[in-house]
Amino acid sequence: MSARRFRSLGVDPATGREAFVDARPGGVLEDLADTHALKAAAVLVTVVGAVLEGGRSSDTELAAFVPSLHAALEECVGIMAAGRER
Repeated sequence: MSARRFRSLGVDPATGREAFVDARPGGVLEDLADTHALKAAAVLVTVVGAVLEGGRSSDTELAAFVPSLHAALEECVGIMAAGRER
């Protein structure tokens, strides 16, 4: 059984605050958090891909993407690992 963890459900457009939930494995909130994480990762892939295709970014500018890419990859790996445990 995997441990529960706080997961993002996105940003409330009215307040600008990010909403987090304590999602239980296999629950509805976990499914919503998984969907949000996968959509966010897809957007990040699109943005980083466009920057790389442009070919004009400095190493410093590209390095700014590393923390976001790491977080997205970690979240996606967590989703896949949770799926294998079920």
